[in-house]
Parts: sequence; C-alpha cells; structure tokens
Amino acid sequence: MTQMLTEWFEAIWMVLAESGPYLLVGFAIAGFLAVFVPTRWVARRLGGDDTRSVATAALIGVPIPLCSCSVIPTATQLRRSGASRGATTSFLISTPETGVDSIGATWALAKMNLFLHGEDNHRVEWGDSIRNPKLLDASGGLMHFDVVTANPPFSLEKWGIEQAERDKFGRFQRGLPPKTKGDYAFILHMIETLKPDTGRMGVVVPHGVLFRGGSEGKIRQALIEENLLDAVIGLPEKLFFGTGIPAAILLFRKAKSGEDVLFIDASRDFVAGKNQNQLGPQQLERIVAAYRARQHQSRYAEPVSLQTIRDNDYSLNIPRYVDTFEAEEEIDLLAIKAEREELERELTALKREMDGYLTELGYE
Repeated sequence: MTQMLTEWFEAIWMVLAESGPYLLVGFAIAGFLAVFVPTRWVARRLGGDDTRSVATAALIGVPIPLCSCSVIPTATQLRRSGASRGATTSFLISTPETGVDSIGATWALAKMNLFLHGEDNHRVEWGDSIRNPKLLDASGGLMHFDVVTANPPFSLEKWGIEQAERDKFGRFQRGLPPKTKGDYAFILHMIETLKPDTGRMGVVVPHGVLFRGGSEGKIRQALIEENLLDAVIGLPEKLFFGTGIPAAILLFRKAKSGEDVLFIDASRDFVAGKNQNQLGPQQLERIVAAYRARQHQSRYAEPVSLQTIRDNDYSLNIPRYVDTFEAEEEIDLLAIKAEREELERELTALKREMDGYLTELGYE
C-alpha cells in the first residue's frame, strides 16, 4: 500500500509539474466535491456504481487519457468480459520514448487513470520499448502476454535501428525495418511479447505498412507466411488527433484456427465531425460483428485465402480484396435521344412564334 501511494503521488507531481493550470483546476474541483458532495450522488451522476472516495469518482469524469499509444481495460470492462481481478490476462503498454517530458507526463497520466479506476495491480514503466525494454521476466527475457495493444507513432524516423542491429531478444529475426520508418519495429516487438498459445494483438498503423516494399515487404511476407496475421481493418480519415490520414488496425493471433485473413473496409462508415470524425456505437458494433462472422459482406468485409495474398505479392492493400465499386445507373441513350428531339421541336416552334411577333412590329 505504501509503495502504491508513493507511485500515486509521484504521478501527481509529474503531471502537475508538466501539465500546468488545467489539471490544477481539475484537482481543485475534485477536492471541492470530496468535501461538499455525497459520495453516492457523484457516483450515480457519473453513471456508475462505484462508491469509492468522492474525489476518485469525480476525477473519473475528467477526460484524462490512459496513454497516447495503448489501450488498457478498466476493472469494470474486465468483469463484463468474464474476467476477475485476479485473472491472468496481461496487457502490455508498448511505447517508445520520443521525448522525456511528453512521455513522462503520459506515463504519469496512465498511472493516475489506472489508480482511479481501481486497477492497483499494474506495472506501467517509463522507458523505450525498442532500445531498452523494461518489461522483462526473471531470466532477463521479454515478458509474454495474452493481449497486446498499441498505437505507436506513425513512421517514426529515429526509432533505434542501431540498437536493433544487435538486439539480444531476437525480435528482428524476420528483418530490420527501414532506418527512417519504425512501424514494423513496434510490430515485431509486440509479436515477440505474445504468449505462444493465447497471444493476440492489435496495432494501429498507417496504410503504408500494408503495401510498402523493401525490407518492410519481406517482414510482412514472413508474418503472413507464419500465419500470424488475423485481420486488417481499414479506418476512416481524420479519426486521430494530430493527423488527418486514414489508418488501419492489424490484428495478429498466435494460434489461429484457419489460414485466411479477414479484410474489413470501415473507412466510409463513421460519424462525421467538424474537425474530427468518430466511430460511434453502431460503427463499432458493425466492425465487431463482421470480425466474428468472418464472412463475405458486399463492399465491407472479405475473408481472403493465403494463396490469394501470395498472388498479390503479399500486399495488404484493402481495395485489392474488398471491392467497393458501386455500379453507376445505366443511361438510356434512346430515351435521351427522344428527349433531345422533343426539345428541338419545341425550340423550332418558339422561333416561329418569335418571328411572327417581330413581323407584326415591323421588324423583318
């Protein structure tokens, strides 16, 4: 308990030191609520059944991100999925250190949010997953997890190729990613942290990851031939802060039941916003339903055989597999010809009528 509180106050100090007045106001509001507002009233207004301290319940309503590059389930989500607090399912935060200040604040926010949601049994490290992995087992090897999710920085230039060339964890046995594009570095790191039988992962990537050649093409080919790739999901544009480009989600699974890869084109199904688009409940449910069904859905989903992907040179470009072409309405040329002839007859009649008026007025 003492260690947990120490980490909690360290996280608070880091956030306050780097985030400024915005969070100071948040803590002030939480403190006010803790003194003057009944606990159950706040929990009820926030839509939950949590009856912990009011300050905690109030801060749950403040939009603090877990981490800019990872997804961690709350205790409520785990319980709804049938898992208990003591479940063995592990969730890995996989993030590079792109700036000490920014990542430090993100690390602190992640720890705060986990604490506020009752997830006191966690381990969130502040470090660089490629250059110096922090989540190691007792023998010094990489820890393995049931589920790994991440949203790494797109096409990171200085991702650590120098360290990868002499990587002691064997993460780059399928090849080294390009020096100026670290997308596959994070993918390969995540793959190597999956448990052999139950490991599965989801990673958000730019579309270039799906079809770029060179060393990336060789890595992609190896992952496909090992039957690790489970699904490719195309997302709408303007979905993420800081970039308007469309992205995709790659799902990998260590123990697949078949050899096909499911392609889902969800790029045109979204809730439009002024500056940013969103995936609403309806769109998310459609994606999940398509993934579970793994069947052909016109202009939306297509299970593709391994041989078909081979025939396309291991390209994962979604339009190659999901036909989004919408046939245009056929044009009746004979009807258009008849309409044109009718208009010409009406124009001839109008000209004769106009000539008659001009003649009556003395204009020849």
